[in-house]
Amino acid sequence: MTAKRLLLRLLAVIAITGAVYLLYRSFSQYTWSEVRESVRQIPVHRLFASIGFAAASYICLSGFDTLALIYVGKPLAYRRTLLASFTSLSIGHNVGVSAMSSGAVRYRFYSRWGLTAADVGKLILFCGMTVALGLLSLAGLLLAVQPGVAGDLLGIGRAASVAVSIGCLAAPVIYLVTAALFKKPFKLWKWTVAPPGSRLALAQVAVGTLNFTCVAACLNQLLAAFTEAGYLKVATAYVTANITAIVSHVPGGLGVLEATVLYILPGATSIGALLAFRVVYFFLPLAIGLPLFLGSEAIVRAENKKALQRSEVTDPNRLSISRS
Repeated sequence: MTAKRLLLRLLAVIAITGAVYLLYRSFSQYTWSEVRESVRQIPVHRLFASIGFAAASYICLSGFDTLALIYVGKPLAYRRTLLASFTSLSIGHNVGVSAMSSGAVRYRFYSRWGLTAADVGKLILFCGMTVALGLLSLAGLLLAVQPGVAGDLLGIGRAASVAVSIGCLAAPVIYLVTAALFKKPFKLWKWTVAPPGSRLALAQVAVGTLNFTCVAACLNQLLAAFTEAGYLKVATAYVTANITAIVSHVPGGLGVLEATVLYILPGATSIGALLAFRVVYFFLPLAIGLPLFLGSEAIVRAENKKALQRSEVTDPNRLSISRS
């Protein structure tokens, strides 16, 4: 086994262990009565709507991988892409440092299906760019519509909020123009950059924006059980908190959700919305994704063992060597 494969396997093990630990630690902060009372306050139709928007978000995220696989020139059947994307991100979202944790799990899947480590690296960078484009696009639109929300959250005036909005929207516009004008790879400092093409770049912006729209809708459905704040206000607060975390280099976006919810819903009642969102968007996918990953690993191990046994039976020379 090469050192690179050993490192990636180690990262996968760390990601799984971290996911299980964080799942236990997060739930252990609350008593069963707190969990029951918080969830009880949320109408059933709101809860199911939030689950629907969370599912829509994860489908959008599988679209990130689909576009990335087209970009690296190795598209796969969607069922495989969905499995790799959902499993890796359900773990990565909980562990944190998503590029590394989800990247290690992605490699476990994609390497079985013909992708090299370099291919997976390009895929992860492409998906990261799609995340940035989606966040900036939605933030720019929302800050232009509701500059007061961003101003209150960041402590800046309306004029500064509008300036931030223009800056956010400029990034995806520049990206799209670059993809349209540059058809061949070009040098950017020490790196060679291969533009994705106009259609692929436009699809990145669209699916990235739709993803964050769904995440904000998921959060909004749960907050609606406790406050009259509308979707635009919740979405604006959420994307603003995300951008603030990125600019301030907060590890893993720590406190983004808390900042959003406390701004919309200050006080003790925020625990219900916070807990419900964490369960719906983080813990429920993890409870599905982690067994899927462990099950797939067990299946692959069993298949490899059978293949080895068959090769030993059909190749007597190999059998004698292996026994010596």
